Amino acid sequence: MNGQRRVVVNIGTLSLALAAWFWGGGCRSETERAVIYTSQDRIYAERILDRLEQETGIMVLPLYDSESVKTTGLKNRLVAERTNPRCDVFWSNEEMMVRKLAQEGLVDGEGALTFGYRSRRLVINTNFVGELSALKLNSLTQPRWRGRVAVAYPLFGTTATHFMALRAAWGPQEWESWCRELIANEVKIVDGNSTVVRLVGQGEAWIGLTDYDDIAVGLRNGLPIRALPPSGEMSLIANTVAAVRGGPNPQNARLVQDFFRRPEVQAELFDSGALEGIDPGAVPYLPTDWDRVMADFDEAYRELIEWFLR
Repeated sequence: MNGQRRVVVNIGTLSLALAAWFWGGGCRSETERAVIYTSQDRIYAERILDRLEQETGIMVLPLYDSESVKTTGLKNRLVAERTNPRCDVFWSNEEMMVRKLAQEGLVDGEGALTFGYRSRRLVINTNFVGELSALKLNSLTQPRWRGRVAVAYPLFGTTATHFMALRAAWGPQEWESWCRELIANEVKIVDGNSTVVRLVGQGEAWIGLTDYDDIAVGLRNGLPIRALPPSGEMSLIANTVAAVRGGPNPQNARLVQDFFRRPEVQAELFDSGALEGIDPGAVPYLPTDWDRVMADFDEAYRELIEWFLR
């Protein structure tokens, strides 16, 4: 915009980003800026945020997260900044942590915008696994799959959301048994959904539990993989945009949310592969009982840490 440089930083000290921006000559007043923390993959988010900047005239300062701690790292940062918020908008590529932040009074949950979806899926390596039209999650604990299943850390991101939704649907006892049996069956716990796809594609795992957008990237890269169809055990994961309570620029936060409400913006995210769809329609999926998930969140999260933390 007008020859000015926009500083993009990963998780770190936001004041350094602001300083770098000022040193670059972009001396706009704070009221002309919007600080956006986002767990959306940078490859998808950057173009959308450039468009936001061009069409609104707001100077966008984004802060991205790393894949291994998707959403959770930014959630912890917002908690740490509770008494002195630096962020205006939290754009999450999943919904659960936004609900947790709203529960803690850190974002405006009532005004949060939720849109689009990606599906959780099982992915198989077609060189090692024969034709399968479906596979139940409890089948992953069978001896035939020992050491052959990969899952991203269930403490973070969409995997955490999916595990919590399963707990609400199955009940704590059945869910605990499944988690413990997965571990006993030597499940591979890795640092992100894209790593799950890579391991399956390389044959280091034969089955993975991951997100469809990561599977789509693997397919485009020619990996010998196939996604099993969505099912009643698989969550749909929405994008969520929420204003931070007490953020420095509440008016700009509203402009950002209005921007994401636009159908053409959501369509661009779909076209880029960031969203699998806008309206799930007749897609089979696991409904999330959000009241139960949030009521049991702290207990369930402690259990996940106890079982899965390396």
